[in-house]
Amino acid sequence: MAFLGSSSDPSRFPFVPGIPPVTVVGAEGNYLHTADGRRILDGAGGAIVNNIGYGRPEIAETAAKALSGNGYTVPLFATEARLALLDRLVGNWLPPTMSRAMFVNGGSESVDSAVRISRQHHVAKGNTDKWKVLGRATSYHGATLASLSVANHDRRREGLGPLLMDLPKVDNFDAEQVIKTIEAEDPASVAALIMEPVTGASGAAQVAPDDYWPTLRQYTADNNILLIADEVMSGFGRTGRKFGVDNWDVVPDILVGSKGLAGGYAAMGGVFATEAVAEPLIGHTVMYFTFSGADLSCAIADRVLQILEDEDLVARAATMGTLFRSMLEERFGDHPHVADIRGLGLLQGLEFTKDRSTGADYNGALAPLVNAQALTRDCWIYPAGSALVPDAVMFGPSFTVTTEELEKLVDITAESLDAAVAELEGSSTRVSG
Repeated sequence: MAFLGSSSDPSRFPFVPGIPPVTVVGAEGNYLHTADGRRILDGAGGAIVNNIGYGRPEIAETAAKALSGNGYTVPLFATEARLALLDRLVGNWLPPTMSRAMFVNGGSESVDSAVRISRQHHVAKGNTDKWKVLGRATSYHGATLASLSVANHDRRREGLGPLLMDLPKVDNFDAEQVIKTIEAEDPASVAALIMEPVTGASGAAQVAPDDYWPTLRQYTADNNILLIADEVMSGFGRTGRKFGVDNWDVVPDILVGSKGLAGGYAAMGGVFATEAVAEPLIGHTVMYFTFSGADLSCAIADRVLQILEDEDLVARAATMGTLFRSMLEERFGDHPHVADIRGLGLLQGLEFTKDRSTGADYNGALAPLVNAQALTRDCWIYPAGSALVPDAVMFGPSFTVTTEELEKLVDITAESLDAAVAELEGSSTRVSG
């Protein structure tokens, strides 16, 4: 299976020099195969991406067919692959009021586009004072300057301050506090509110109270503020529903999605909106990215969604998510270094602590060590956290994950956590001693 020549040097791969990466030469089911012969259980779907399992031959067939057809087609033009994907999304996946779609190459591009569209929407309607896009105090929306500006992931914003817009951030869990922040800013200046139904990299699967989304949906509608749901991680079945917002029966004005749309088999993302959002933009330019909506990506995304439908994998994500949550609670519910267990479906997180009784933490040092310890045990889990959640990990295995694989994932995580704490405490003892 290994195809790397003897001259291949993994140490040259990272842009920032450091530890050479794991070199993956193949994958099947829920396992990654490495150049040195290891089989790594992927407990996080890569970056919460893989949803139908690795190595699907039907995807390879779809890709080959797509590559034998059109080459490059400018994103302004329709193609059979683009129309087929749009028809499936509108007919089978998106809320009934959402009929407009713009395809992009990933999550960061989808959020960046949504930010631009929200501003252009209000300008087109003559509301030129509306420009602020507010995000939550714990949030991550992508790596472009616009998506970093509307988010609040301190580690990923580090050093970029002068280049980012200084936009207010709203409360994570209290809808009334969110409204107070918007009122203080003046609703007439706020173009949009962007939120993840389940927080991802910044908060490790935090879920807001049940009244949060419905209250803010009503408030934004009443004040001509667009509600943007960032479903890059939570969308396309990850939470056990088609989209995360479906857990609260809320329909946003704009919904952005990416990771699960093509399940990691292609670079793909989308911005989806209601007619009310798109109609004022008639006669205006909403700029695309050069390679947006490539036929290859659209064909693969359409096939991934078909597999999710044919194999009823969204329902399976709900079932396996419930099982996985019970395993996590049984193993970590009383663990002295686990502060919280949370999430929906197959998007689950553990928040770590140094001392549960005092709330003291390890200042972000624990999660990377847990991740490293898991890798030595041939398992990948996703390190997460930002300022308000300094230490956490996330799980997001594919919807095809088995009970045995979930048990293995929990066992390895427990072993890795204990080993990581011992490593930190040992280091502390050596320093103080």
